Amino acid sequence: MKDLTRGSIVSHILIMAPPIVVGMITIMICQLVDLYFVGGLGEAAVAGVAAAGNAGFLINGFMQVLGVGTVALIAQAVGRKDRSDANSVFNQAIVLSALFGLVTLVAGALLSRPYMRAVAADTDTIEAGTTYLLWFMPALALQFITQVMGAALRATGIVRPGMLVQVIAVLINIALAPVLITGWGTGHALGVAGAGLASSLAVLCGVLMLLVYFLKLERYVSFDPAQWRPRLDQWKRILNVGLPAGGEFAIIFAWMGVIYYVLRDFGPGAQAGFGIGTRVLGLIQMPALAVALAAGPIAGQNFGAGHTARVRETFVKAAAIATIVMGAFTILAQCKPEWLLGNFSSDRETMGVAAMFLQFVSLNLVAQGLVFTCNSMFQGLGNTRPVLLSSVTRLVTYAVPVIWLSTRPGFRIEYVWYMSIATTTLQAALSLWLLRREFGKRLTRPASGLTPEQAAPEAAPSAPASV
Repeated sequence: MKDLTRGSIVSHILIMAPPIVVGMITIMICQLVDLYFVGGLGEAAVAGVAAAGNAGFLINGFMQVLGVGTVALIAQAVGRKDRSDANSVFNQAIVLSALFGLVTLVAGALLSRPYMRAVAADTDTIEAGTTYLLWFMPALALQFITQVMGAALRATGIVRPGMLVQVIAVLINIALAPVLITGWGTGHALGVAGAGLASSLAVLCGVLMLLVYFLKLERYVSFDPAQWRPRLDQWKRILNVGLPAGGEFAIIFAWMGVIYYVLRDFGPGAQAGFGIGTRVLGLIQMPALAVALAAGPIAGQNFGAGHTARVRETFVKAAAIATIVMGAFTILAQCKPEWLLGNFSSDRETMGVAAMFLQFVSLNLVAQGLVFTCNSMFQGLGNTRPVLLSSVTRLVTYAVPVIWLSTRPGFRIEYVWYMSIATTTLQAALSLWLLRREFGKRLTRPASGLTPEQAAPEAAPSAPASV
């Protein structure tokens, strides 16, 4: 366990963020590798895997329910020096992860084809996406338990083991992808099914590695079967914090679904280009997201300890770092988008849509970095309802106008990206306002029960930062 209530906040962020970003980037690279090898199977296969991958956003929403709730409650317990509560939260989150994983498997078997029929442009895309989803669902189900274990480690200030496990698992996926998709060395090509199977096998290896780490090396939180009897009070605590954050991912799922819907009339090439552009955009957002993910446990531990000045300072420092990083990537995407896109498809139309998407939507990056940082602070404070509110606002202000525009004569694909820029900027402004209001309500009295005057000697020497 690492005490994040003392020492330089910038130093804590810069130490924790690199392992987090390495882990996330390797996962994104894995997805891009899948798209690269699937690209050899044709445009419909790329579009099908990309559209099916959007379902992963919905499942990730449920993962975030557990991950965010686990991080927030364990980090605050660490700040209070309450190890018993931290272990209780961890073990109850493990029980929930098993239940969520089982539901994911059942839902995947029943709903994969209806989902693809709703979003895909043609029959070939429907078949490719459905096949990929059915083989990919075990990976999504297993990720619930890895999410909880990784969240528990991050809440205690430990990030390197999770990063190493992710890197190894992704390397396994990358090694398996060409073998299973194209039949390298075996002569038995599984196509899009191979892409899903490679991911599922890699995630299984990751689960086993994390399990060994917890059983052999982890000491602060640990598996305790005696605590696996369901406790509805702990479930309620986890879900109260996690559900609004998970709802945000459901909103992203709906937002992506709207885009796929309005792009249907432009053909599978447009959907495939959007899928590639989205993967690359997600990759370049990873550093700022890692900074935000590092800031969450820092804020949570300090909030639990009653160090209100350090909570405010955490936001200011994390927002500044995220803005610098996102600003640099914005310049790169505007000047040299081809450096980021590589050659994921031989189809000129597909790559043209991907390049256009990246140049337009990269103008969102700074605003998105602020949204990430605000969201992480809400998680650290243990109230994620404002996260859901800002996401719903973005969806409504985006979906209604863009769907209406898609029905009008002369509708152009550029209108989809213009609306994205406007609504993301609106979401960032709303998130900043909501966070300022939350600070005003929750940081007037430290979570530990101390008065501000009693907590002052423990606070960082720097002056409180304001939002």
